Amino acid sequence: MNNLWLVIRREYLTRVRRRSFILATLLTPIGLALFAVVANAVFSYENDDVKRIAVIDDGNLFDGALPDENGLYFRFVDQPLEELRGEGGDDRDFAGILVVPEVTNARSRNFRVQLFTDETLSIDAQSRIRRRVEDALREYKIEALDIDQTTLASLDTDVDVSVRSLTATAEGEDEDRSMAAVIGAAIGTVMGFLMYISVFVYGMMVMRSVMEEKTNRIVEVVISSVRPFTLLLGKIIGVGALGLTQVVAWMIMIPGLLFLVSLFFGLDAQPSQMPNSPEMDPAEMQSVIERMTGGLADLNWWLILPCFILYFLGGYFMYSALFAAVGSAMGDDMGESQTLTIPITIPVILAFYIMMSAIQNPNSSLAVWSSIFPLFAPIVMPARLAFDPPLWQVGLSLVVVFAFAALMVWMASRIYRVGILNYGKKSTLKDMGKWITAKY
Repeated sequence: MNNLWLVIRREYLTRVRRRSFILATLLTPIGLALFAVVANAVFSYENDDVKRIAVIDDGNLFDGALPDENGLYFRFVDQPLEELRGEGGDDRDFAGILVVPEVTNARSRNFRVQLFTDETLSIDAQSRIRRRVEDALREYKIEALDIDQTTLASLDTDVDVSVRSLTATAEGEDEDRSMAAVIGAAIGTVMGFLMYISVFVYGMMVMRSVMEEKTNRIVEVVISSVRPFTLLLGKIIGVGALGLTQVVAWMIMIPGLLFLVSLFFGLDAQPSQMPNSPEMDPAEMQSVIERMTGGLADLNWWLILPCFILYFLGGYFMYSALFAAVGSAMGDDMGESQTLTIPITIPVILAFYIMMSAIQNPNSSLAVWSSIFPLFAPIVMPARLAFDPPLWQVGLSLVVVFAFAALMVWMASRIYRVGILNYGKKSTLKDMGKWITAKY
């Protein structure tokens, strides 16, 4: 146990003092703050690419009025198309000509307009022109077909599905479950994504740590006084503690920096700043916030948070052991040996995609069995926790994950004790299989 603590301490202290670790810990929150500033500037940027469009409205569809919008200006002209096309050459004061023909059949669902231009109009500009024509055509048809506006407006109905609990509470009231699915999906996505990133980032960190010691021949000295299993386990725990330190630092720094950025740069997350975002009534916004707050309070956090930590530990130990085994088996050609990581990364990527499906259908057969399968469970089951999965599924999944993680650490130590001293030769999966089953 004393040797294990010494390995953990060495792994943690040697890496936490590195300049690269300190810079990554400090620069990542600063980068996110700068990203927030740039994103806000992009969203609030006013288009300065001015395009003037000449409009030939043969059918008087727009009645001589077409409002300008975001760098797109319209000017109605009473000239033939051919005469207008030959006018001015490069000195013409318009970027294109919009020809709107006469509407011959108000009941037709097809209507074609022509836009003549030598410039490449943006997709946004073309979409806005199409929407303007569609809106004007709709108004024209309403009038041509003598449709009552009041009757037409009554066809649009806002349906609000109020989801209530089937079983009444102790006070005899029905719980509002309207936001349960939305909140569950959001929390599931965050948890699953954090697991996905953590497995990759810190698993690869363990692998690089093993590769460095093997390349520098330091391990030849260390392994003479420490058992391979103790060395591997200490390395996994030490790097995990390092990752936890970095995450805690980010949790403290990122909100503070974002607050300072919003204070000094005047960032405002109002919907009007976001492109094509409809305005929401303040009373409706308050109602949504209250329902979301109530939905968050109704979640079983006593189950979600401890289980998330347990799955994080189980998944980290499982995949870190596999990455460490691969790092110890790599030869001198690091680029070629990277192919050994493919069998590890494929389950992680598959688990991420299954997690996205599980958020949509948390009780499907795919979600249930994937949350029990050990290679997928650390990513899939945290995404289901907000949807109240049966306790037997959570318990069985945790037992399987930790049992498999222990098996992976044992197998990795068997590979590690041979692979870490194997120089000059690329090891294959077949070689690693022999090392696991060999008797020492």
